[in-house]
Amino acid sequence: MTRSLAVAAALTLTLGVGSALAQTVTKPVVAGVTNFSKLDTTIACAGATTPAGVAEVKKMGYKAIINLRQPSEPGADIEGEAAAAKTAGIKFFSFPVNGASPDPATVDQFLAAVGEPANQPAFVHCASGQRASAFWMIKRLVVDGWDTEKAGTEAAALGLTSPALKTFALDYAASHKK
Repeated sequence: MTRSLAVAAALTLTLGVGSALAQTVTKPVVAGVTNFSKLDTTIACAGATTPAGVAEVKKMGYKAIINLRQPSEPGADIEGEAAAAKTAGIKFFSFPVNGASPDPATVDQFLAAVGEPANQPAFVHCASGQRASAFWMIKRLVVDGWDTEKAGTEAAALGLTSPALKTFALDYAASHKK
């Protein structure tokens, strides 16, 4: 009996600790948005978002859209999205990021925007969700003080699979530790 209680207590403790550390990422289908991944805090990361998707993002309660796409990307309609955001009454930021060679100055802009309480919760997107997830990983490492494993696990759940963007995130974080 005592052994059974000890095993049950250990199992409960193990499961409780694991779930306390885990961040819940859900992936609902959102009209006009590709690869939508919602984190149960103050962020959603996604891929390509059409101007029509902006109204859906607003209905979900997001206060700001941070677009990391470059205007030259196929299918990018930054002006249309900005106009749709203005119509919907949601803040819009465009911080173009070249996924092959991201500029650390763009991360600084991103961190300032996503850290502003008036912009929370924020909806961050690029074409596939890779850059959005990598930038959120940087926020977790630099601002929130998360360790690499925890931030990397969350970023992967949000959609980060690019080794180059993960390396960029880790390098940026290492050079910007507080």
